[in-house]
Amino acid sequence: MIDELGIICPIDFSEPSRGALRYAVAIGTRFKAPVTVLTVNDPLLVAAADMAVGEGRLASDARIELEKFFLDTCGGTPPGVSVGFTVTAGVAAKEILRLAREGGARLIVMSSHGATGIRKMFFGSTTERVLRETSAAVLVTPATDHGPARFEDAAARIRRVLVPVDLSEALEEQVRVASGLAESIGAGLLLVHIVEPVRTFVPGHIYAANVDNERRDRAERRLQALVETLPATLHAEALVMFGDPAEEIAKVASDRQTGLIVIGLHASALLGARMGSVTYRVISILQAHTLVLALPPRPEIAR
Repeated sequence: MIDELGIICPIDFSEPSRGALRYAVAIGTRFKAPVTVLTVNDPLLVAAADMAVGEGRLASDARIELEKFFLDTCGGTPPGVSVGFTVTAGVAAKEILRLAREGGARLIVMSSHGATGIRKMFFGSTTERVLRETSAAVLVTPATDHGPARFEDAAARIRRVLVPVDLSEALEEQVRVASGLAESIGAGLLLVHIVEPVRTFVPGHIYAANVDNERRDRAERRLQALVETLPATLHAEALVMFGDPAEEIAKVASDRQTGLIVIGLHASALLGARMGSVTYRVISILQAHTLVLALPPRPEIAR
């Protein structure tokens, strides 16, 4: 995920998007990756502005405000990173995805929430739509997180990387990315699998308990075997639990002081449909204090 990384950071001039911008610039500086700072104007507003003050005036003003927002947030461009600015018009999620695809961006950094009122842009609408359709990884930053001044500051906050996994073909790729990130920032790694109890219409049916125990044993064996392949310096652990996936993931993240969750967006028994309810609910529950890196399915796995 690190090689030839290109980053897009959509903002709506809100304080939450300011935090996301700081993360994007910190990551870009650390990995020498170009950062595109993007804002998307509403087409109706563009049409009204064209009639009132002249064609193209809104885009020009937005570009000036975008650069000013960047300078106010980051204090200038850090050495070793290239920062560009893009103003476009349309449906925010579609424009973010289009520009990421056309520009070959491999990471989108955006806040879980944006502005309120008529300028509300993010979570529940844009962020969710981006997660449903993205082919790039998406780092979702908490709404109350002001962002780091440097990459080292962000790394210091992440004491442990939590990886909610299922037993699908995407498991190894997800762990590979998460372990690489954990190793690069000196964080521990925790693999978590949640077994949802079998639902049966026959109360107390003996086969339900047997199936649950078998699923747990199988998951524990698979995760432990995977942990044993990882570097000892990671201090990797595996944990298998019963319950509601989103609630248990959130509970473990809180109890184990997790700073980053790396979760897949592929369709699976754990996650459901692409960007299923588990991912959405995890972000909703932990939006105040935990970073979430959502990984899209690899093409060969998605097929």
